[in-house]
Amino acid sequence: MTSPLADPDRALIREAARAAGEILADFFRRGAEAWEKSRGNPVTEADLAAEKTLESLLKTARPDYGWLSEESVDDGTRLTARRSFVIDPMDGTRAFIKGKPHFTVSIGVVEEGCPVAGAIFNPITAEMFDAAKGEGATLNGEAIHPSDQPTLAGARLLGDPHLSRGLLEEGTTIESRNSIAYRIALVAAGRFDASVSPRPKSDWDLAAADIIMSEAGGLLTDHAGQPYRYNTDTVQCRPPLAAGPRLHALLRDRLQNKT
Repeated sequence: MTSPLADPDRALIREAARAAGEILADFFRRGAEAWEKSRGNPVTEADLAAEKTLESLLKTARPDYGWLSEESVDDGTRLTARRSFVIDPMDGTRAFIKGKPHFTVSIGVVEEGCPVAGAIFNPITAEMFDAAKGEGATLNGEAIHPSDQPTLAGARLLGDPHLSRGLLEEGTTIESRNSIAYRIALVAAGRFDASVSPRPKSDWDLAAADIIMSEAGGLLTDHAGQPYRYNTDTVQCRPPLAAGPRLHALLRDRLQNKT
């Protein structure tokens, strides 16, 4: 029997992620119009519909919270709020467009630069990852932890197979998922051993995944092992590395030696 959740935002964002996910799943089945916000940066009507639902649910429930979302104009008011929602209404839009079930709703709650609650929901696989500070991390209500894989030999990685070749050893495998939030959540749950990205990300990509990873007992940092601060003047984050403690240290050193 689980104990009551200490952070009420955990239940709120879990419910909101599920509601937005139902909208994405409906569009996934029937199709959605897609276009580019900028070169190489796609968006669909499903992203915007999910964003609208999240705004309605979360801003109504927490009108004093700040707001940062990939699909909203950042008016800067989040910088003076005690807590802020950091949202990606659909992380993995390319997968959605290609008909692959590798997209998620990602909702983080950030206080004083640190994530305190997070929910990541894949509506097609019905996987709900969530966590709150000091409460642990779960997948569909069951506690999760990263693997204790100590070496790259035999490790299962998530990332770009071409750009991650320098990390391969005998038996190492690399798979791809478009949603970085989903990748990190899968590592937090021990489904894969590590996630390595060669490219910078944004607050809305990482905030929810960060608290889920740390509460599961793993590490999410940049390639130099430095933690992230969110909801600052810039929303860009250095390329992320996520893994259990032992493999994280090995990958951090390997990545540093590549530079």
